[in-house]
Amino acid sequence: MFNTALTWPDLVFLAQGAAMTLAVTAVSVAFGTVLGIIFGVVRFQLGAKWSIPLTFVLDIFRSVPLLIQLVLANAFQSIARLGWPPFTTSCVVLSLYTAAYCTEIVRGGIGAVPPTTRRAARSLGLTWWQDMRYIVFPLATRVSLPAWIGLTLGVMKDSALVLWLGLIELLRASQILVTRLQEPLFILMICGAFYFIISFPIARFGGYLEKRWSND
Repeated sequence: MFNTALTWPDLVFLAQGAAMTLAVTAVSVAFGTVLGIIFGVVRFQLGAKWSIPLTFVLDIFRSVPLLIQLVLANAFQSIARLGWPPFTTSCVVLSLYTAAYCTEIVRGGIGAVPPTTRRAARSLGLTWWQDMRYIVFPLATRVSLPAWIGLTLGVMKDSALVLWLGLIELLRASQILVTRLQEPLFILMICGAFYFIISFPIARFGGYLEKRWSND
């Protein structure tokens, strides 16, 4: 018979870690998506040549491993005496990390809108903003949604790296329990179940929207 020293308070502790993972992910994806939309529109409008400085900065966040970004950001804020708590540092880095990838998703989605559709909209007297709001953004969203859902799920899993800043999220909580209870396989299985529980609704919701829009 299987016996475990895991108690109900330990499960609550894991649930609190999962809540922290969700909080970091939600804040980072929200701010990162807003920045990604802005940067994506700027990159598309300026073209490859004039957006080189912006592209170079975003390439840094895409190329440098996230763990290194977190450690360097934490060191910088300590040297600069900003006084940021681990949660703030984690969200800032993950937001920029998300924005770097979201920018390319947005730029690709806008580029997928047929130029003839945009020219037809402008010929009807629509302004640039009206064209973007009523024509480009709705069509680009349908194209970009699957990639954005994948990015969101990826950021959720990558948020486990914030444990190096001392933030007790889901993976860090499981490590604490493993050290105390010495039941690594069982606790990691529960940790994986928590990740599945918080990730599955996001993936299914994205699939629902994609299927609904494809039938419109």
